[in-house]
Amino acid sequence: MNFQQLRIIRETVRRNFNLTEVANTLYTAQSGVSKHIKDLEDELGVALFVRKGKRLLGLTEPGKELLPVVERILLDTQNIKRLADQFAKRDEGHLALATTHTQACYALPPVVSRFKQTFPRVHLELHQCGPKEIVALLRAGQVDIGIATEAVGVEEDLVSFPYYQWQHAVIVPEGHPLTQVVPLTLEAIAEFPLITYHEGYTGRARIDAAFAEQGLVTDIVMSALDADVIKSYVELGLGVGIIAAMAYHPKRDAGLVVLESKGLFELNTTWIALRRGHYLRDYALRFIEYCSPNLTEERIRDSVFPKSHGV
Repeated sequence: MNFQQLRIIRETVRRNFNLTEVANTLYTAQSGVSKHIKDLEDELGVALFVRKGKRLLGLTEPGKELLPVVERILLDTQNIKRLADQFAKRDEGHLALATTHTQACYALPPVVSRFKQTFPRVHLELHQCGPKEIVALLRAGQVDIGIATEAVGVEEDLVSFPYYQWQHAVIVPEGHPLTQVVPLTLEAIAEFPLITYHEGYTGRARIDAAFAEQGLVTDIVMSALDADVIKSYVELGLGVGIIAAMAYHPKRDAGLVVLESKGLFELNTTWIALRRGHYLRDYALRFIEYCSPNLTEERIRDSVFPKSHGV
């Protein structure tokens, strides 16, 4: 048994049992991938994959039992390297962060600025992507930290900490009829076409729920991934915008008016997510602490590595 065989088992599952993709991912020949799988099965004395001819269709029961063990072994192998780097290269290295456009643009800039001033020799790699992709990147060990409002707070194999709460805001062009509606109501908003986030992004589910709870049918004429796009089309008069409140800047968005909408939509929580068992360098812990000072090193390590599983 060797590490290459274990990597092949893991990648075969990740690549939906497509051995061509496994070979490409691991920079090896497909014939070599097949041989490694067969050699490991012969050594263990059990079949790990369900087959139809030469095609792999899924995992056998032994394969399903083996997979989490393989994941732990490969994760701890990476942890050994990170731990060694922690002592050999304390203030230099690489930190990978996955987050949404909204967080990257409006919540994280002060944190990133402070981090880079403190750790100038750490390369910060920022992935902007959707919540589901953030979860996938964390699970694959391709990023150290994930920050998002959706998805990450409900996954059992991730440890998630509340970062901060925020609310949605309603924006309209100057002179729009809604500027005369005080207090603003969901009924009044629903009378106009709406422009807001795609489903699954930036609290969209809470927007939909707010209208649905009052039996209101909305006409969402456009949806986008980020607030800047939404604001552009609201300014053109194509609809009323519903965005994250932090994305509105009075000076930058001079042609738009933000309406008082407190209490119309539920508060949203943005989460900081980590993969269980993933060893974090000290500078990664400092980044998290810069986001939320109550997230101390002790609290994070106790959550990521329960007492029964230390590094």
